[in-house]
Amino acid sequence: MSDDGGETSGVSGASEAAGRGGFESLSYLFTLSRPRFWFYLAGPVLVGIAYAAEGTGDLVTLATVALFAYFLVPANVFLYGINDIYDREIDAKNPKKAADEREARYRGQGYVPVAVALCAALAVVLVPLVSSAAWPWIAVFLVLGAAYSAPPVRFKTTPFLDSVSNGLYIAPGAAAYAAVAGTQPPVLAVVGAWLWAMGMHTFSAIPDIEPDQETGIRTSATVLGESWTYGYCAACWLGSALAFAVLDVRLGALLLVYPVLVATIVATQIDIDRAYWWFPAINTVVGAAMTMGGLWVMLYG
Repeated sequence: MSDDGGETSGVSGASEAAGRGGFESLSYLFTLSRPRFWFYLAGPVLVGIAYAAEGTGDLVTLATVALFAYFLVPANVFLYGINDIYDREIDAKNPKKAADEREARYRGQGYVPVAVALCAALAVVLVPLVSSAAWPWIAVFLVLGAAYSAPPVRFKTTPFLDSVSNGLYIAPGAAAYAAVAGTQPPVLAVVGAWLWAMGMHTFSAIPDIEPDQETGIRTSATVLGESWTYGYCAACWLGSALAFAVLDVRLGALLLVYPVLVATIVATQIDIDRAYWWFPAINTVVGAAMTMGGLWVMLYG
């Protein structure tokens, strides 16, 4: 009797298993990229474009579309992938990673380092598409993105350098501004945005204070303690609002929402683990308001 049917069934089963494996890999990379945080990198691109554009023709170009596409997904796979690779042992002891399905946990999958490397290399495609003024900011993102998590530097375990190095989040916006305008963004805008990123990073580290202390990790938040960390975040965000207010008082007023939120959380004793999840939505709303403001100025002066 022929065994062709058995062979066909075996091939079909192997194909289905490979298909499931491929889907599971893509699903994991999707979760690893933190979709709820995608606009932390892609959003600043839109802001940078809006404030650099002199007319509607500057808004949608090959350069702006390429920058937005790269910082929407590949840059997030690179940034969070390298973080998860070097935090593997730490994440195993972190209840936020263990209990929350919104968090991915790296377990040594071989395709993850490959995906991270490919997403980093993909940035090279941007080089011929954008003004040379944007190149340093792309480099800043890649260098700080790697150095934050990877040894030997690993800024994330060095108090205060962990906070300062998170200025990497403004690099996409600065690159977009430079790509459109052909010049560097205003210094005060860079300072204000960098301070905002420092405050945001340190605030997001507050829920990890106890797990980090248990595993012996030193961060700005573990050194300061919860109460002083709130003060540090408020100071960063007040400084950010002041820097932007010098450029435009309306921008400064908008960014005051952050120190006000810190004061509200402290005064009402809202659980930080709950408040932590508000910020993707808050940042999206603030970023959208800034973008619309830039477009309004471009159109109406």
